[in-house]
Amino acid sequence: MTQISQLSLGVQDDKRAAAFWERALGYVRRAPRFEGDDWIVLEPPAGGSGMAIALDVSASPAEEFPRVHLDLDVGTRDLDEEVERLVALGAERVDWPYYPKDPDPGAKPYVVLADTEGNRFCVEGRRA
Repeated sequence: MTQISQLSLGVQDDKRAAAFWERALGYVRRAPRFEGDDWIVLEPPAGGSGMAIALDVSASPAEEFPRVHLDLDVGTRDLDEEVERLVALGAERVDWPYYPKDPDPGAKPYVVLADTEGNRFCVEGRRA
């Protein structure tokens, strides 16, 4: 079966984006595959799990309502504490018009943020 090995994320400043996502996810930069390889690819540290993220320099702007986005799960951490941590790292809150008005009581709540490049992503988890 074919599997997704990495996600390429369009950014204007790959170094700024890399600094954010390294701290946000605890990822590390993959070593260049060959001399002159200047792609920034972040991946989980040795023994960690998760998908690699390649930062693809792009002139196109981030989409306000993207067709593809990342969903982050905070695990055992408190959702609001994790959102504050990500904001302190450079993420911005997004005024998202599609939060459910009457959420399912069993569903995890989520918050929509934008990374340092304006790319939207969701953070879901439980509130203390």
